[in-house]
Amino acid sequence: MKPIWIVDDDQSIRFVLEKALLREHLPTRSFSNPRDVLAALEDASDEDSPQILVSDIRMPGGSGLDLLEKVKARHPGLPVIIMTAFSDLDSAVSAFQGGAFEYLPKPFDLPKAVELIRRAVQESQREEFAEERMSDTPEMLGQAPAMQDVFRAIGRLSQSNVTVMITGESGSGKELVARALHKHSPRASGPFVAINTAAIPKDLLESELFGHERGAFTGAQAQRRGRFEQADEGTLFLDEIGDMPFELQTRLLRVLSDGHFYRVGGHSAVKSNVRVIAATHQDLEQRVKEGAFREDLYHRLNVIRLRLPALRERREDIPMLTRHFLQHSAKQLGVEPKRIADSAVAALENFAFPGNVRQLENVCHWLTVMAPAQVIEPKDLPPEIGVARTGLVPASTSESSPPVNSLSSALLQAPLETSFAPAPTSDRADQAMPDRAPAVAGVPTAQGAGHVDWEQELESEALALLRSGQADVWDLLSRRFEARLIQAALTDTRGRRIEAAQKLGIGRNTITRKIQELGLERDHPSAQD
Repeated sequence: MKPIWIVDDDQSIRFVLEKALLREHLPTRSFSNPRDVLAALEDASDEDSPQILVSDIRMPGGSGLDLLEKVKARHPGLPVIIMTAFSDLDSAVSAFQGGAFEYLPKPFDLPKAVELIRRAVQESQREEFAEERMSDTPEMLGQAPAMQDVFRAIGRLSQSNVTVMITGESGSGKELVARALHKHSPRASGPFVAINTAAIPKDLLESELFGHERGAFTGAQAQRRGRFEQADEGTLFLDEIGDMPFELQTRLLRVLSDGHFYRVGGHSAVKSNVRVIAATHQDLEQRVKEGAFREDLYHRLNVIRLRLPALRERREDIPMLTRHFLQHSAKQLGVEPKRIADSAVAALENFAFPGNVRQLENVCHWLTVMAPAQVIEPKDLPPEIGVARTGLVPASTSESSPPVNSLSSALLQAPLETSFAPAPTSDRADQAMPDRAPAVAGVPTAQGAGHVDWEQELESEALALLRSGQADVWDLLSRRFEARLIQAALTDTRGRRIEAAQKLGIGRNTITRKIQELGLERDHPSAQD
């Protein structure tokens, strides 16, 4: 295994981390300054190159942030953990903007530091594997059986010029399929022209499709070729064909029948050799019954029907698509690609995605810009995915499980007088909690104060998460619990951290570390040390 490189001018820090990592069977190599690191990187073979770089931020002879910038320029995929005794927001922002994997404030708990490094190693190995799989990414992605059927259909149609009707929900990738049909057809060398018939006003659509002659209408100062002429010897993709005005459907039927049409204001027939691929999210059979769509045009277009599955029907493709879109978005923005934790992927898989693949792509763009760290956790996902700031909310559960998306209101919104007494243990996961929780001296219980039994709500929440197959339930609920405690204490002390720590019975360094780990600085920007 490749070594973990540790960079710190403090020999005691290097020594402690070396011993802790060696106990975990993680090889190390230590440096006291950035210059030696850069020199070693120049001479290192692939086997000797670092798996992870852990660097202090302030060292004699160089800055950890400068080192981060230079390392990322040479090795963009290398995870870098920045540690510092100066817990200021500017350093954290600079570290993350520079592509740091995580930000570790000093003093740190050694087990937590080792856990973070091990997680970085796992993410590094996972990303290496993902990059190998995506090194030759095809124009369409999908391992789900429903998508494999689509791929097989594209293959069968590869030598055909037949008209195709693609059906599927909005955002499911119908234009991508149309482009694939064109690319793998005898017309691949010709143009691919797309038009969304629902996005163009009725009065302009005829001119867009068939072109117009000079003087055909006000503003027509020159002759203009329409989409049918532009797509000659190629493919014309008519998206949202179900929204085409009824009077234009007759003209389209004529073109499909003999390949001839007239420009708006023209008197000479124009011939165009075009393969038409149409797409719609509507039920065209119903539109025909309602008299909104010509039946003869429907049969002319519906020679081969290709149904594209919704994203919720191919959930197993979400991890692959997510990593692909994160890579693509990072390339567009010129930034380091974000990694995504398995627990965050599981949250995405549990979401219904009414906007389908387009919505997932937009979420990945949002995460590339807004996720605070290089590794996306469930708490970083946008609100519509069903993730509260302090934890995960799966989109759906089985009927036998308590509804996960109904968060424990008592836990998340419990007033300060609510008792946080420890819950009794149980030999059975499904055993009901006692009607009354034991009270802490001088503090009324939730029931005594007339509130919901938050402990029972917490157990229901835990059971639902466990039954849904959610990973890291302990860490998930612990983070939410700790976050609410610290938020309540900071609110009570008007952001004074030392006083809040004293009231909670924890140390100053502990509350500072927890505030950073849980992302509470966003909610309490005025919190004072």
